Amino acid sequence: MQLNGLTVYLVSCVRQKGEQRCAARDLYTSVWFRKARRFAEASGCLWYILSAKHGLVSPDVELEPYEQTLAKMRAADRQSWGVRVVTQLIEEVPNLARVEFLAGERYREFLVPILARRGVESSIQMKGLPIGKQLRWLQQHSPPQAE
Repeated sequence: MQLNGLTVYLVSCVRQKGEQRCAARDLYTSVWFRKARRFAEASGCLWYILSAKHGLVSPDVELEPYEQTLAKMRAADRQSWGVRVVTQLIEEVPNLARVEFLAGERYREFLVPILARRGVESSIQMKGLPIGKQLRWLQQHSPPQAE
């Protein structure tokens, strides 16, 4: 199927962060995030970070380290977060057609249905995989790392 619009990759934030203000792409330091970032960047598509605190974040935006997670939010707060993220995403990418999620269930649970109501397709290639298998999948599907 040919899409008349852009595909965007959404990568969830992670708990492991650096200790000082820097570009969001460099703030999150886990192996999983680095592999997901590399996969998203290799796609050639726009990509953004899903931050529990800041919502949708461009990789170039500078952020201070923070501690906030969707896991500890009530469902109503996560739903409000989801509406906020989709609003930010549509403002950033008005001709959005497809979202590729590199994010867990808590980050997707309200985004996918809101996006669907707007006619935006969602893809979750690693859905249901435990973290170890996600790391393996990202390794297998990413281009070789430069030496």
